Amino acid sequence: MAKAAVLTEALPYIQDFCGATVLVKVGGSVMESEENLDSLLADIAFMDAVGMRVVLVHGGGKAISKALKESGLVPQFVDGLRVTDEPSMEIVRRTLNNVVNADIVRRLQAKKTNARPVHGNWMFTAEKIVSPDRGYVGEPVAVDLRIVDEMLGAGIVPVVTPIATGTDGHLYNVNADSAAAYLAKALKVRKFAVVSDVPGLLKDPSDPSTLMSTLRLSDVAGLKADGTISGGMLPKIEGCEEAIEAGVKKVHLVDGRMPHSLLLEIFTREGVGTEITE
Repeated sequence: MAKAAVLTEALPYIQDFCGATVLVKVGGSVMESEENLDSLLADIAFMDAVGMRVVLVHGGGKAISKALKESGLVPQFVDGLRVTDEPSMEIVRRTLNNVVNADIVRRLQAKKTNARPVHGNWMFTAEKIVSPDRGYVGEPVAVDLRIVDEMLGAGIVPVVTPIATGTDGHLYNVNADSAAAYLAKALKVRKFAVVSDVPGLLKDPSDPSTLMSTLRLSDVAGLKADGTISGGMLPKIEGCEEAIEAGVKKVHLVDGRMPHSLLLEIFTREGVGTEITE
């Protein structure tokens, strides 16, 4: 009966979201845990199976840092974004496109989900971030949606890397939160879920009980000013702001360390993370 009750609770959400486009961004240590990553990809396979049009954008920061160290390069960060010189950019490209992306696609296909790779430089155009100068680090300024639209129309789950081709023709490393938010905005998705290794937005980062279950855009400026939103949370929240201002109805910050947190956030009344609304 308990299992039946769970299915009954999920039914109206399944009916409501059938055919809706949902973008999921995953990053952080979630991607380093076999158990957590498998749980998340099982959620995406479920969403795809019940008729949702799912787009997955992933990071790969820890895998990139590991690859850089193995190559004798020391990872450097400024304001939470990686400094990327010419040798580093090639390692970023190779790690994201050929290692991390390929692994996620393979795992989804093993769950009978028709997933395919989309290297971000096929679709994103970026401009270099000049202040401060982080090398080949850019922010998206345009996106060609044709490949994603075609995949979604064919029932394929696009798995997208946060790399872009610069307006100068060079490859650029793009913050995965920024890339995902830009794509969510362009696609005007029904929901945008950011899955990471934090429970959501916390008033006190050291105290999980201070989770803010709901956040309105009007609250963001004050939370930035008092330091509640800072560091790695800053690009996440700013990307969420831009997505909502562009027409995305709701954005969710979800803890990927909790088993099946994505399904709990989307298909239950209470949810488990931080929901951001206009």
